[in-house]
Amino acid sequence: MRRRGKKSETALSGQDDPGNAATGDAQTSSRDASGIGSPGSGVWLSGTGDATAMEGGLAVSGHVGALQVENFSVVSGPREPAAWPHQVGTVPPQARSFQHRGEAELLRAMIGHGIAATHQPSDVSSTRGGVLTGMGGVGKTQLAAAYARSAWQKDGLDVLVWINASTRSAVISGYAQAGVELCRADPADPEQAACTFLAWLAPKAGPRPCRWLVVLDDLADPDDVRGLWPPSSPTGRLLVTTRRCDAAVAGTDRRMIEVGLFTQAEALAYLTASLAAHTRTEPDPNLVALAADLGCLPLALSQAAAYLIDAGISTSDYRELLADRTATLADATPDRLPDDQPLPLHAAWSLSLDRADALRPAGLARPMLELASMLDPSGVPDVVLTSPPALAHLGSHRTRTTAAPEQPLLRQRLTRRSPAQVTANEAVGALRALHRLSLLQHTPGTPHQAVRVHKLIQRATRDSLTDDRHYDLARTAADALLAAWPDPERDTTFAQSLRDNTTALTICAEHELYQPAPHRVLYRAGRSLSAAGQAIAARNYFQRLTDTTTHHMGPDHLDTLLARRGLATAQGETGDAAGAAAAFHELLTDAVRGQGADHFSTLSIRNDIAYWRGKAGDAAAAAAVLAELQDDMVQALGPEDPETLTVRHNLASARRAAGDLEEAVAEFFEVLVDRLRMLGADHPATMAARNNLASARGETGDVEGAVAEFSKLLVAQLRVLGPDHPETLMTRNNLASWRGEAGDVEGAVAEFSKLLVDRRRVLGPDHPETLMTRNNLAYWRGEAGDVEGAAAALTELLADMVRVLGRKHPGTMTTRNNLACKRGQTGDAEGAVAALTELLADRAQVLGYTHPDTLITLSNLVYWRGQAGMWAPGA
Repeated sequence: MRRRGKKSETALSGQDDPGNAATGDAQTSSRDASGIGSPGSGVWLSGTGDATAMEGGLAVSGHVGALQVENFSVVSGPREPAAWPHQVGTVPPQARSFQHRGEAELLRAMIGHGIAATHQPSDVSSTRGGVLTGMGGVGKTQLAAAYARSAWQKDGLDVLVWINASTRSAVISGYAQAGVELCRADPADPEQAACTFLAWLAPKAGPRPCRWLVVLDDLADPDDVRGLWPPSSPTGRLLVTTRRCDAAVAGTDRRMIEVGLFTQAEALAYLTASLAAHTRTEPDPNLVALAADLGCLPLALSQAAAYLIDAGISTSDYRELLADRTATLADATPDRLPDDQPLPLHAAWSLSLDRADALRPAGLARPMLELASMLDPSGVPDVVLTSPPALAHLGSHRTRTTAAPEQPLLRQRLTRRSPAQVTANEAVGALRALHRLSLLQHTPGTPHQAVRVHKLIQRATRDSLTDDRHYDLARTAADALLAAWPDPERDTTFAQSLRDNTTALTICAEHELYQPAPHRVLYRAGRSLSAAGQAIAARNYFQRLTDTTTHHMGPDHLDTLLARRGLATAQGETGDAAGAAAAFHELLTDAVRGQGADHFSTLSIRNDIAYWRGKAGDAAAAAAVLAELQDDMVQALGPEDPETLTVRHNLASARRAAGDLEEAVAEFFEVLVDRLRMLGADHPATMAARNNLASARGETGDVEGAVAEFSKLLVAQLRVLGPDHPETLMTRNNLASWRGEAGDVEGAVAEFSKLLVDRRRVLGPDHPETLMTRNNLAYWRGEAGDVEGAAAALTELLADMVRVLGRKHPGTMTTRNNLACKRGQTGDAEGAVAALTELLADRAQVLGYTHPDTLITLSNLVYWRGQAGMWAPGA
């Protein structure tokens, strides 16, 4: 029985060499010259015969009566360093259907060719290291492996070291192996062997410096490599793959490269190649749709392709499985993972979440990710996730973390904290913790879409929830959206983001949003569409909301009536004022039956009926309805209730539309006085009364008075609402128009030009008010003498109006009227007649023959027929 080392030997057999002799019983321990064992270890022999041992050895001759070994380890002595080129560790094999990506080129450009350029350190660039960071499953390891293979095969590396860096002990073990193989380090002391290897990597003078590459794959924690970073060397390179993006991971010699998702083209190429390898083909549109469902995540695409092949199903069937809310990601994972993948998709991020939850503020990362998993993966405004409902959720569901032994006070604080103590700063800290582990992207500088979470991370997170937790999260997310929703909406981009998040929440938790009653955020999202000028989208939204509330609550429930009211309003906003009035009449019947004639919602519906009858051109009937409603509102709510004042204000507007301007001015003035007294000068309703009073004064002939009143109103709105508020922009529109009416045509053109820039920026190019500003600008350009320019602008505008609002929308028909007149002014009287004839038929159909706009078109048609000489018989 032998144990051989380089310089010493322990023999348990007869030996005829001079040296230390052991006769009878023999014992050796860590104190013996033989060097066998370690402190506290030893070997005891008894019942042996005479023997002779070499120096540093133990000889036994004859019968061994007993052998006792305690804490005994045999250490091989140093061996010769491995010859170059030499590889330590195993580089993962290339995945099937591997895709060459832009990140690979960036990596080679960053740290690529210097190590192979020359043997002389003075001739190469300074040391550089690359850090491939990104969420789990994006293919960081495959990119690193491809780079390592290329460097090994083409760049003339001397040493390649591939190390699994998931733990500190794994890093030390990898370094120690390299130290033993390359530096004659002692394997009995891994820490020292690792230090020996790191010291060996440092640049040294000599004829042949080593050209090396060290890869630390899947670094889980920057602390795991504290004191273990390879040294700077002009002939060495370091490559790290990690989900972490902490500042500690990067450094002077290490630059980060964020590895993203596949592009659509890369995802399509990957799926096509993966299926083709098994003689499977699918139409490109099907594969593109599947890639979109999976968010172009390489790991998900790989496992999806394997599932398609193993199960023998089509991409359409697999997409249905993914869309099934009763199924989980685990149900869509193949039984055997491809490419030696260690984890199925649904478990790919669990360890990262555990680590994020342990970061400060401890215990908040998990509940934060759960909340974010209910919202829009493309972007969640940070104010939603730091709103009071969100903070209450974080406090109530803070994860109980286990503190490290050196942090007992932290554990004690966590167990005693009250939910109310979670602050907005702590919520942001939880987002940062998740960001550092690549579980989400948090970009504070983009408040509208500050938080992005991949849809599959969201899905995996939701899959782990119980039904009760899923319900609570859905209602909390809805509460958070509602709390963050401003009224009025001043920022259209922010409002769009809130609508997108409501849509995403509805997709993943629609049932929860209707139990026990429809959540108010559902109605808020629909009103937001109307406020944004998206009338057709609002109509479609409220139609679905009406259908769903009817299904859940019944046709006569107050929530159903509220949805129908939104639908009728949206119908009117699409241009169908008569249809809106009819819908409200039908709704009134149901409201009286279900809620009673004196219920507030019933009274509000009567106000809506009057409003849309006025819009449909029957201003006199609208005024009569509002006069009757005003008496009922006074009786039900009192003369000074804000809703009563709203009806009085609308009555004044109806009288103004009916031509009773003097009465309208008097009523607007009385409403203004009451609103100033009850609501104050800065209330939006008070400013609305000032706006309408100024317009009515102008229509009575007091144009200068209208300009003066709008100028004062604009100053107040700039102070109270700000320059970008929609009401401020509307006042600028009215002021510019009245300046033109007062004779300052050039001033009107200048003001509308500036207003158009601001409305495009604030509201967007397709907002109805932006389009109407273009209409007004073109009109006043024509009044200023540029008829050709006005006609060209109106022609371009009309195409956009038809695309956005439809050909028969009232706004579109206004532009058609103006364009026809400008065509006549350019000399094309016959073209003006043809356009106005067609417009008259459309306005009569939509608005009725007695509507003021229809009568204006008729008047214009008569004029241009005369200009075209069409009064002759048969013309």
